[in-house]
Order: sequence, then structure tokens, then C-alpha cells
Amino acid sequence: MDTVTMPNMPEGWSDTKDATEEIQNLCKMVKSHAEDLTDKKYGVFKAVKYREQIVVGVNYILKVHIGRRKYIHLFVLQKLECYGGKVMLLGVEEYRKNNHPLEPF
Repeated sequence: MDTVTMPNMPEGWSDTKDATEEIQNLCKMVKSHAEDLTDKKYGVFKAVKYREQIVVGVNYILKVHIGRRKYIHLFVLQKLECYGGKVMLLGVEEYRKNNHPLEPF
């Protein structure tokens, strides 16, 4: 029997959604770390799409516009408030395009 994981349930990823102000704020929180990891400075750094997964906190995959037709994907964890609520950048995928799907990495 196949296991079906439902979006917004523990371990399931949501569908791709348009970025909100809250998502843009998460993006801003991890910008300097993303610049350190990629050894680049971004004049434009705007979240445009995201997916989320509820765990002990929330995992996010963000599609971030970095200028012209360039994008990067960020893997971000926001811990629950009872665990400090810390926001951490867990990974960056460079050289993405607008049409690249947001997939866990």
C-alpha cells in the first residue's frame, strides 16, 4: 500500500504559493547568510514563491529574485517559539530560473 502525505501535515510539503510579507521578512533575515554562502552581494533579494512543511517548526523553500531573470532557492527553518523561534538558512541553490519548480533539497 502506498503512503500518501498530505500538504500542511507533518512531513508533507504544501503546494507552491505566492510570497507574502511574512515570507519576505524571513527572506530578509537570511540574506546576509545567503550572501556569505554564495560569496555574492545581492542588490535585489525579493521572495516571489514558497512552499512550506510543518515539522518541529516550519521548513520553507523560497524562490528569491536576485535581479534580471536570475533566481536562487533558499531552504529555511523557522523553529517553534517554544524552541526559541530562531530562523536558520539550511541551504542555497544557485542558478535557478523563474520556471524551476520548488523542490526539497
